[in-house]
Amino acid sequence: MVLALLLTSASAGAVAGHGGPIKAIAVSPDSKLALTGSFDYTVILWDLSTVTPLGRMVGHDAAVDAVAFLPGHRAISGSDDDSLILWNLTDGKPLARWKAHTAKVAAVAVAPGGRLVASGGWDHKVILWTVATGTPRLLAGHEANVNAVAFSADGSLLASGDYDGRIMLWHVPDGTPAGTLRGNGFPVNALDFAPDGRLVAALGDDTVRVFDLAAKREALRYIGHTEPVVSLALSPDGTLAASGSSRGTVEVWRLATGETLRNIYATLGVVWAVAFPGDDARVVSAGNDGALREWSVATGAEIVGGRPAIAPPPEPTDRGAALFRKCQACHDFDPNDRSKAGPTFWHLIDRPAGSVAGYPYSPALKASGLVWNEATINRLFADGPQAVAPGSKMPLQKMPSARDRADLIQYLKLHAYGGRVE
Repeated sequence: MVLALLLTSASAGAVAGHGGPIKAIAVSPDSKLALTGSFDYTVILWDLSTVTPLGRMVGHDAAVDAVAFLPGHRAISGSDDDSLILWNLTDGKPLARWKAHTAKVAAVAVAPGGRLVASGGWDHKVILWTVATGTPRLLAGHEANVNAVAFSADGSLLASGDYDGRIMLWHVPDGTPAGTLRGNGFPVNALDFAPDGRLVAALGDDTVRVFDLAAKREALRYIGHTEPVVSLALSPDGTLAASGSSRGTVEVWRLATGETLRNIYATLGVVWAVAFPGDDARVVSAGNDGALREWSVATGAEIVGGRPAIAPPPEPTDRGAALFRKCQACHDFDPNDRSKAGPTFWHLIDRPAGSVAGYPYSPALKASGLVWNEATINRLFADGPQAVAPGSKMPLQKMPSARDRADLIQYLKLHAYGGRVE
């Protein structure tokens, strides 16, 4: 029913895809459908056999960071607007909006059987929700932004990972702590449980780490990436892993040995999400270009249309340009471009914060009184947005090196005015 109803709108040209980077992917249990959440505030349902959008769901007031399927033609999504929405996939309408977080909801996971949903937020909270009633249960313990949550295959354990690299384990029935894995200070960006109970974590230090929870130790470390690992998925049988990086690459590798099988350049910028659609022969990815792409693990070629993998851009020789690559997920210097998640940086220097016409700024940034100049941009990256513009939608990111901050600011000054320094 859901497929037939939404195909009608797609065939009429009403659904064209996302208008901004895709942050999240979920694949339906039968591997026929996918959900994506985007910086453009929407959730889209896709037909995976053709990788075409079927219907768009509108209801969030900010970027959608996490999505998941639920039994009974339903889905759940989490957003920068601090809420989760329970969706009816038959008509694309919200069934309920859940609010207990006080900052962005960065991650959601559905327990086996679909009766519980876990969410992780930038308010340092992990919340267990009873789907039937929308009742929240707080799991308190994190002291940093929670980026990832995952249920074990039997649903007895929940894992949550935060910006400081800490992974907490929880007994699901009573919500009590089941242990902690201390990280190395780099963010935990994604988590997944293998069918055999091992926990896999994608980290900001360019690695993916596999933990043996029974022995409370790291069992394997994947080191194929050269940039922070942002996204993660395991094949249904747990033999393969796919990980996406901030450099636009998807690595497919063996979970038992760490052997790399395929290195795919998937998009310009960040690969925010990856998934296996039902087997280990294909992997889907999404990122900055707003497209859902399906790849052959055997060849590395894009499956739909038989297009070859995208050629990576040359490495920038300018240090400022290299640093700006991480900003390109949300910003550019085009005064007329409205497709990015963040406002244009055209004429950025000496511009009041929150002043680009047509961009949906947070009330906190509009009221901040900030003016973007060398001093405020330097402070933004030295101290972080939570200190400079608390309550804004800007993602938490810091640049500890004063030299890096100076190089980036010089690059911004140059390109904000079409190649000349003002």
